[in-house]
Amino acid sequence: MWQKLRKIGLWIIILFLCTVAGIFVCHRLVESRSQAFIYNHPDQLPPNDIGLVLGTVPELADGQPNLYFENRMDAAAELYRAGKVKHLLVSGDNSRKDYNEPAAMQEALMERGVPARSITLDYAGFRTLDSVVRCREVFQREQFTVISQPFHNERAVFIARVYGMDAIGYNSDQVYHFRRSWLRVREYLARAKAVLDVYILRKQPKYLGDKIDIEI
Repeated sequence: MWQKLRKIGLWIIILFLCTVAGIFVCHRLVESRSQAFIYNHPDQLPPNDIGLVLGTVPELADGQPNLYFENRMDAAAELYRAGKVKHLLVSGDNSRKDYNEPAAMQEALMERGVPARSITLDYAGFRTLDSVVRCREVFQREQFTVISQPFHNERAVFIARVYGMDAIGYNSDQVYHFRRSWLRVREYLARAKAVLDVYILRKQPKYLGDKIDIEI
């Protein structure tokens, strides 16, 4: 009985170690495939017609502003004013009537001086893969600049590049809360899932739909 339990325990430990190693390998793969295409300063950033702004909640559960959201909007407006992007595609979740990330991003960008005519809303960017793939399949743009935090940009650019898109990333200011262990763990798991999605499952967005022309 005890011998069987020891064998089971040993296999559990081996499985756990293999899983951890696999997750770390996925993390390094995402990092290595994307870092050459990520930029921190506008002066170094090649210009693109389209800036893909990835969505997140504008407010935290306690009603305080979400700094991830605010920093992304600041970075997107900065690139628009600098002429590094001509048009902003804001992609986020609008799965409920009372929750609309793209509309919140549009409002925030207009407050920062970006005209409405230079903003297109993607209401079906339910996750990073959806936002990236829909940029090509729905909005017909294969070359674009992803705008988000560094960790998010690496994953988005990795997905885009594996799917054959000419994407680069511009890093908005990081948020110190990302130093929390559980957020790091979540990003490691998200990268493992991204590798599985693009190499094994060849995942597609939840919704596609008719082609949409972005007028610049």
